[in-house]
Amino acid sequence: MSALRTRLAYLLSILSVLLLIVLAAIAWGWWQMRGSLAQLDGERTIAGFSAPVKIERDALGVPTITGTTRPDVARALGFLHAQDRFFQMDLLRRSGAGELAEIFGAMAVPLDRSHRLHGFRRTAGQVVAALSPVERTLLDAYTAGVNAGLAALPKVPWEYLVLRTPPQLWRAEDSLLCIYAMWFDLQDAGGTFELNRDALRAALGQPALEFLAPRGNSWDAALDGSTFAPPLLPTFRFQPPVAPATAAVAPTEPAAKRVVGSNAFALAGAHTATGAALLAGDMHLDLNVPHIWYRTVLQWPDAAGPRRLAGVTLPGTPFITAGSNGRVAWSFTDAYIDTTDVVIAETDNIAQIFYRTPHGMTEIEDRKEEIKVKGKPSVTFTARWTEWGPILSGPVDGRYKVLRWSAHDAVATNLKSMGLETARTTAEAVAIAHQSGIPNENILIADADGAVAWTIIGLVPRRVGYDGRLPVSWAYGDRRWDGWLKPEEIPVINGDAVWSGNNRAVGGAALAQLGDSGYDDGPRAGQIRDDLRALIAADKKAAPADLFAIQLDDRAVFLARWQNFLLEVLTDDAVAQKKSRGALRDAVRTWGGLASTDSVAYRAVKAFRGHVIERALAPFAEQAKAGYAAFNYRGFIYEDAVWQLAHEQPAKLLDPAQPSWEALLLAAADDVSTDVEKSGGSLAQFTWGARNTLRMQHPFGRFLPALLARFLDMPAVQLPGDSDMPRVQTPRFGQSERMVVSPGHEAEGILHMPGGQSGHPLSPFYRAGHEAWVKGEPTPFLPGPALHTLTLTPP
Repeated sequence: MSALRTRLAYLLSILSVLLLIVLAAIAWGWWQMRGSLAQLDGERTIAGFSAPVKIERDALGVPTITGTTRPDVARALGFLHAQDRFFQMDLLRRSGAGELAEIFGAMAVPLDRSHRLHGFRRTAGQVVAALSPVERTLLDAYTAGVNAGLAALPKVPWEYLVLRTPPQLWRAEDSLLCIYAMWFDLQDAGGTFELNRDALRAALGQPALEFLAPRGNSWDAALDGSTFAPPLLPTFRFQPPVAPATAAVAPTEPAAKRVVGSNAFALAGAHTATGAALLAGDMHLDLNVPHIWYRTVLQWPDAAGPRRLAGVTLPGTPFITAGSNGRVAWSFTDAYIDTTDVVIAETDNIAQIFYRTPHGMTEIEDRKEEIKVKGKPSVTFTARWTEWGPILSGPVDGRYKVLRWSAHDAVATNLKSMGLETARTTAEAVAIAHQSGIPNENILIADADGAVAWTIIGLVPRRVGYDGRLPVSWAYGDRRWDGWLKPEEIPVINGDAVWSGNNRAVGGAALAQLGDSGYDDGPRAGQIRDDLRALIAADKKAAPADLFAIQLDDRAVFLARWQNFLLEVLTDDAVAQKKSRGALRDAVRTWGGLASTDSVAYRAVKAFRGHVIERALAPFAEQAKAGYAAFNYRGFIYEDAVWQLAHEQPAKLLDPAQPSWEALLLAAADDVSTDVEKSGGSLAQFTWGARNTLRMQHPFGRFLPALLARFLDMPAVQLPGDSDMPRVQTPRFGQSERMVVSPGHEAEGILHMPGGQSGHPLSPFYRAGHEAWVKGEPTPFLPGPALHTLTLTPP
């Protein structure tokens, strides 16, 4: 017994020591992390300021920066970005440059390689060299502020302690690389949309391309009212395959079409309570921790009087991305105009190191790239370039496929959009947009005089000799880009209301000039348009709350006809054949018309539509993949085509693996029941919320144990909304902010966003404001009373 007590005492001693070690490690980690918290109060001397700058933060950590010059304000903004978000900025610049493996190791090499192909660090240096003196002064002030903010932290940002690598100082070109990271996020850096169209045409002909990838459809909500006729059914007939195609239609809840984009809409002053125009914007992006945007108010005087800018900034850049300057407000949606082309480069057919150009055979340029890899030797590769851009693939039959992309031209990226900070009218803002170099966006503008406008921001290529829908050879000079459209050639639309949901905005000659790289089908934009028209028709003088309500509109207008169609498929005879069909029909009859978290019907109808699409389009995809293994039709506007197939049921276009269209549709309904089984729960538990659960994670949260990940990640939460309605929401993607503002009436505006201001989990601002975004509760556009004040002073 005594020996047992001795062993137990010994064991308890060991456990106590281990516990103390664990607690000490936690305390050490906590202490180290605290050392990288941002300074909130007091005074700090920073070189470069012309006068003291005051930084006031409210309860959410939103700063108001007040200085005497714009460069001073930019320097202070850089200081704050570095203190609160340096790691996020570092990831952005490294993404733009293709340098992530230097801190993450070998797992980041494939992404780095795909980004390094484009050589954006080189291009960013060219952009910086071409800046005007005013722009360069402001960028240099911001850069110095970033490095001062980083140096002022007692410890390096906590993420670098985890990675065991030191942070690198910020350089002026790094801010441009942050913009190039957004080029990657917002545009087609691989020419895949064009390659998919080409694969479909090559396999099944032009009629199949026009049918499955039309320029528009019945859901279009173009600002100019333009429409397209329904697509014609192709005349060919699918032949039975050698082996049944089962993999393409294996029952699993289908992924929806993913459109990286946004909503933005505005009402003219004639229809608002203040007489000033009213703008709403919610940009749709991946939702991660820390969040992409950083709320800020910038204040300084100049010759025209006091300036105040309010809105969201992108850490790493020195300006307001979207917001209001008191006279003009603006927001963006991804434009999906065509800024990339796949060019066929014809080789010499011998060594294949020369390619044909209008001025003769030209040698391919080999650019040696070295990717530094943490903990391993560097990886080298050769990026092969033509005068039109980098080689994507080949040679096949003596031909390379080359990417021509606006982003590769240094003139396509600049800082001229900062002119929006002082624009006084929509006309001035439109003129600035047409000189600005950013990834092309729809820009929606509202001014204090009551005017609204839509146009395209960013340079637009001028095509000669072809429409850009399919790859062509540029070898002979008859097909080419001939510079950029002139400002007067870019369409501008004014009116009582303007709207954008990544849909096609114009038709006719304007569409021919802008092109198409994957517009949204249009139901989301159409729902916004109809909501705006309802306000106008009711002669209601709109306030911010009215446009905020549109942003939260989760009515399932788009899927309503699919709900009726599923009930038509589930006839009494069909239900009698299989018990699960009866339960499914009962659930679908509970349709409430909303993408609500408790709706079984919404999830079931959405899944049914997805399965019909996969089964109906399987033979199209199978034949296209025979020539292009990566073929994917999900970027096409295929809703009308699928609806037509499902209702007209042409025998010649039925998948030969299916006995009949009726059987195909019932199989799609049965797929939903299989989805329920695979979910591991009952049909009653098969709710939209269970599927649409937001998991907003920190990059480290994906690899850490669940207990530690909870410390970094936002709580998982079921949310309403979907991709085909104004309230866009998926498990990892959605409204990155909701903003409603009337220029000159900012105090009445609304602005909130997921996540918090700080990227530090020990900060009181790490999650501040997140719950209001989750619940759809309005937060004031302007910061509240100051709770913290920090003054930055010159030496």
